[in-house]
Amino acid sequence: MVVVSDAAPQPGHRYVLDASVQRWGNVVIGGSPLTLFRVTAGGAALLDRIACDEPVPDSPLLDRLLDTGAIHPVPLAGRFSADDVTVVVPTLGSPSHLPADALLVDDGSDPPVEGAAVRLAVNAGPAAARNAGLAHVTTPLVAFVDADVDLPVGWIEPLLGHFDDDRVALVAPRVVTAERPGSIARYERTGSPLDLGAVPARVRAGTRVSYVPAAALVCRADAVRAIGGFDESLRVGEDVDLAWRLDDAGWRCRYDPSVVVEHEPRPSWRGWWRQRVGYGSSAGPLAVRHPGKLAPLRMNGWSVAAWAAVASGHPVTGVAIGAGSAAALVPKLPDVPARESFRLAVVGNLRAGEQIAETVRRAWWPIVAVLAIRSRTARRVLLASFVVARRPIRAADDVAYSIGLWRSLRAARTLDPLAPAISSWPGRRNVRQPPDAAGR
Repeated sequence: MVVVSDAAPQPGHRYVLDASVQRWGNVVIGGSPLTLFRVTAGGAALLDRIACDEPVPDSPLLDRLLDTGAIHPVPLAGRFSADDVTVVVPTLGSPSHLPADALLVDDGSDPPVEGAAVRLAVNAGPAAARNAGLAHVTTPLVAFVDADVDLPVGWIEPLLGHFDDDRVALVAPRVVTAERPGSIARYERTGSPLDLGAVPARVRAGTRVSYVPAAALVCRADAVRAIGGFDESLRVGEDVDLAWRLDDAGWRCRYDPSVVVEHEPRPSWRGWWRQRVGYGSSAGPLAVRHPGKLAPLRMNGWSVAAWAAVASGHPVTGVAIGAGSAAALVPKLPDVPARESFRLAVVGNLRAGEQIAETVRRAWWPIVAVLAIRSRTARRVLLASFVVARRPIRAADDVAYSIGLWRSLRAARTLDPLAPAISSWPGRRNVRQPPDAAGR
């Protein structure tokens, strides 16, 4: 829980409340992970102005709301324009889309790509190609755009207002799959891992939007240089690594789905499968660089216990554990109406089942499959996890990812991406305690 005192708000910037935010007077719950705030009268007035779409000034409360993902900026035209951005496009082979005036980097293509401003002697991967392009950038901002991404006219201007916040280093638009004929394109219109949805977010490991793809990124050039650019030893996952290192260095990374760009789907199922396996293969190297950030499951132990009881054939016990843990949360959140505290816990327990099923498909199914040889419970869990996927292609997507993941674990000699993050009490991990009398 956060206790913050704010002076009466003055005109400043505009923000919107995250969809997760709920408020009862001076008590607010919201963000990702859910955080409970208790604000003073000045802070409550500030929240009122945000809810009414009125501008508010910078303040400690605003910083904390931003950093927990409880509010999101509404960027307006600021000090940067499209002239302050260099678009860098790495390519292996001729690009399917090339923005006007882009700095094209040929990543060792054979034959060489005509018109490339920078050419690498050998194929070194997208991270190296982007870094090679960055070395030629003289503008304050740089946009990294993949060669198979189609940018609409005027796409970049709405994103530039974010950089009026001097702590923002990276902004990503929404990336959707282009409407093309075929079953791959139809699936990816709703199931692409590049599409992170229609809700804005702060980008941070362990939150609702924990990464953004480098299919299209706008960055503060000096911030990227300050952390050493993209990690050239990573052939995949270099975009995830970049955002996490920027976040660790104190920069803000934003996801703004008000701007939508289109990514070409894979032309064949074989290419689609290889791509998904490749995504999974980033897990091991990323885990070595960022221990604890790739936990496949994050939830409280009571939700795990409730679903474990259901899986073992004791649904009544599972319901009792879930209801009991929900009731136990009520006195821990005395500032929240009891009915709402109970509802939050129940909804969390229900959603935990879907999260467990997805984790089994994407990370744990080889272990569960071995256990299923002798265990009825394991067979039940394995079957249920694939049934709730609803679509065979969704299950295949997860299995392809898991194959890459397990290969990477062996190569990186780590099991970190298999270890869940379990908290002891529902909500406790997500609630910040108030400062003591000394203000610490």
